[in-house]
Amino acid sequence: MNRVRGAGEGLRGRRGRVHGRRGQAAGRSRRFHSLRAKLTLVNVALLALGIVAATAVSLIGMRHYLLENVDAELTSSRTSLQRTGLTLKQIESLSELGIALDKLSPGPNSTDAGASSLPRNETVFVAVDRAGEPIPVGTLRPTARQRDLASAVDDPKALATADEPHDVTVHGDPYRAVGARLADGTTVLLATSTANVQTGIHKALRLDIALGTGLLALLAVLTMIGVSHRMRPLEDMVETASAIADGDLARRVPPHHDTALEVEQLRLALNSMLHQVETAFETRERSSAQLRRFVADASHELRTPLAAIRGYLQLYDKGMLRDPAERARALGRVHAEADRMSRLVDELLTLARLDQGPELRLRNVDLSRLVREAADDLRVQQPDRPVQVAADGALLVRADESGLRQILGNLLANVRTHTPEDAPVSVSLERVDGTVRLCVADEGPGLDEEDAARIFDRFFRAGGGAGSGLGLAIVQGVVSAHGGEVSVRTAPGAGVRVTVVLPGGGGPVGSAVAEAVSRG
Repeated sequence: MNRVRGAGEGLRGRRGRVHGRRGQAAGRSRRFHSLRAKLTLVNVALLALGIVAATAVSLIGMRHYLLENVDAELTSSRTSLQRTGLTLKQIESLSELGIALDKLSPGPNSTDAGASSLPRNETVFVAVDRAGEPIPVGTLRPTARQRDLASAVDDPKALATADEPHDVTVHGDPYRAVGARLADGTTVLLATSTANVQTGIHKALRLDIALGTGLLALLAVLTMIGVSHRMRPLEDMVETASAIADGDLARRVPPHHDTALEVEQLRLALNSMLHQVETAFETRERSSAQLRRFVADASHELRTPLAAIRGYLQLYDKGMLRDPAERARALGRVHAEADRMSRLVDELLTLARLDQGPELRLRNVDLSRLVREAADDLRVQQPDRPVQVAADGALLVRADESGLRQILGNLLANVRTHTPEDAPVSVSLERVDGTVRLCVADEGPGLDEEDAARIFDRFFRAGGGAGSGLGLAIVQGVVSAHGGEVSVRTAPGAGVRVTVVLPGGGGPVGSAVAEAVSRG
């Protein structure tokens, strides 16, 4: 058993090491494929191409310039020699007279060893016969270098007639050579070593490679630093997104100095999106809480009439209601609770339709007429209540008539239910700054600040009063559907004043809440 456990642990250890190596390889791969590394590689590659192109152009130009100087000297020497019109005999005579020929030959005292150690940039002079073999000039015998030059040139006559010098290789060394025809037909070969040119080009190439390598390294470092600085806002965005994923919805991308315009625009757009996300999340949480509370309140409100109906039905089923008067009273209570539950369901359906943003049947409605009719209904229901109406004349608004009747009916029903029958009530209507303002004020007991803050909540009844607690919630829904606002002002002992403000032209609404409010 211990051996099996040890083998399992060893296998897990090997798997852990394999996963660790894979993780390290994945990390290196991510670093290589990061935007910072790619930008650095692109900049270094572009600079390397530029350095290579510039080095190639400069070296080609340098070689061309140096070879032009060598060719100019050789061409000038050949032209000077041909213009003299001398023959080989005359050159030998001049040599015997002591005229120096050091510009045309290695010198009278040169030996093979001395000729082979001449500076590479000196001109080698050799006269050749018709067969291309070197011939002596006076007492000067051809040196090894001169013989090598003569053997390196395949066709001395063609070289003498050529307009420009040609490249030849003398004993492994590069030379530029020209030919000259003397008056007696002898061909003279002149060659200048270009080894110094090649050496200079090689030194320049090594210098360019060293400087280019240094520039590439410097550019790579500066690019990494610069890109890291420029990429900092993007890293902050990643950190912000990670923090938001962990639940910190208030996190935002901080601003940076000297950021690129596109990055700043991205930061602003991302912060705006995060603000919308946070707002939507809060709205969803608030809606969820309201929905839970609404379901709980609705269940509680429906449970009461259902319990009463079930109780009376059980009494009837068990035969405990023998007296006709008791049966009549029980049947009346069942009907009353059923009506109460029906009204509650209708009000809930009305609120549900209002929550879906219904369309309104808009037309011109005389709101003053509706106010006077609602006040007359209240006088009939409660003859002892003083009712004052300030809505003379006609005041047309473009709205849904059923919705307006629902607003007036619920406001006055709220007064009728929660105030004494002798408490005065006033209803006023006026047009102010392009809006229509409806005020319903009573002189009842009023509400404290805590109850006033919840007066438009669904199923809220101050002090546990009568009713379903949905009347003012429906008022708020209908007013909002019309694009208006509703507010309340109250204090203990100062009554309640509800103000409804509607747009003068009906507001930005559509058409058909009548079905929703008519059923309420």
